[in-house]
Amino acid sequence: MNHKYQHPIIAREGWPFLLLAGVLAGLSTVYSVYLAIPLWLIFIFILQFFRDPARVAPEGDRLACAPADGRVVFVDEAFDPYANRECLKISIFMNVFNVHSNRMPIAGVVNAKHYFPGKFFNADLDKASESNERNALLLVSKQGHQVTCVQIAGLIARRILCYVNEGAEVIKGERFGFIRFGSRVDLYLPKSTKVMVSLGDKVVGGETVVAELPVRE
Repeated sequence: MNHKYQHPIIAREGWPFLLLAGVLAGLSTVYSVYLAIPLWLIFIFILQFFRDPARVAPEGDRLACAPADGRVVFVDEAFDPYANRECLKISIFMNVFNVHSNRMPIAGVVNAKHYFPGKFFNADLDKASESNERNALLLVSKQGHQVTCVQIAGLIARRILCYVNEGAEVIKGERFGFIRFGSRVDLYLPKSTKVMVSLGDKVVGGETVVAELPVRE
């Protein structure tokens, strides 16, 4: 995989929506400027939703960065159902105004990938982690740490996109997926991890340090 930033400032996932909104707004402008105003507002909303700025990941093999932009809605010990272990869990909620690209929290290898169909509860709720449509990546760092990163669809989001597969080598901060229109990402970390964020903190995907992984002997 080429690890250079390959994505334009407006995510490709949004191009069809932008094209449709732009054409409708343009045609409406020909007939009535007033009629076109709501359509242009929709175009602007789509434009900001699919923005995808480049990010600079923090250095340090043991530092895990946020997998998404948003607000921290859960920080506590929990059970990782994908790796069958006790761990620390950090959950990040993305509202419709956040950047929705998902980024790798660590460098390493994708050990497994699992997709689960489900419901579409509000992603801000804890039950979304177990009930909603989701895609889980089981990652192993270069130092051997196990980290699980889970993309979760929300009330409005109905499409999870993931561009890596089992066996892929990944680098920290690289773009690996996208969730449309409001969603959540759960991060399961080793139990002895030092958490670097608190409930309610706002984080930037691919840049904000959310945890320091333990030293492995």
